[in-house]
Amino acid sequence: MPRARPKPSVDAVVIGRNEGARLVACLQSLQGQVRRVIYVDSGSTDGSVEAAQRLGAEVVALNMALPFTAARARNAGLKELRGNPPDYVQFLDGDCVLREGWVERASKFLTENLRAAVVCGRRRERHPEASVYNTLIDHEWDTPVGEAKACGGDALMRRAALEQVGGFNPGLIAGEEPELCVRLRQAGWTVWRLDAAMTRHDARILRFGQWWKRSRRAGHAFAEGAALHGG
Repeated sequence: MPRARPKPSVDAVVIGRNEGARLVACLQSLQGQVRRVIYVDSGSTDGSVEAAQRLGAEVVALNMALPFTAARARNAGLKELRGNPPDYVQFLDGDCVLREGWVERASKFLTENLRAAVVCGRRRERHPEASVYNTLIDHEWDTPVGEAKACGGDALMRRAALEQVGGFNPGLIAGEEPELCVRLRQAGWTVWRLDAAMTRHDARILRFGQWWKRSRRAGHAFAEGAALHGG
């Protein structure tokens, strides 16, 4: 009789700065779904570090004397896992809540699809009715199901694939996930979007100025990606 395949290990890396109650909800949603939680803090002054520690997360405080990027924070979390490396890593922004059952379904997909490096699901805005900007964001995240070219900040990733390509590019101020996916696909890995609820996000974009700042960052990310990889 064939031996049962061992259940893959899954750890989480959460990044954030001054997320307050949103971070608490994020970390609580991970309880029971992952083995370890690494929280990478980028200079919070609202008690986020203490709150994360109370909830059992291992905290990495970035040296803010160096230029901050989300990619740098994600890499710091990934480095912290190397002493007892997991099979898969769930990346999550501190303003997001992980949906129950997502890790189990996504882990099963990676286990059954050995060339898949990244799997993501449906990220929903928590309050799409609060503003036209929140509504637009919620529609933006409704990407096609199936094999994809890229993922966003919330995704389950195969740790060995991340290590193979050197992790995230810390020099990018935005768009680090699509750029990573380009390198993964160049190395022969695949990226997938499942028809499954993954996270709820709390953007709180209520004014045009907030939307404009986000749009400028997105444009900068597209330009950097094109400069690095062309079309």
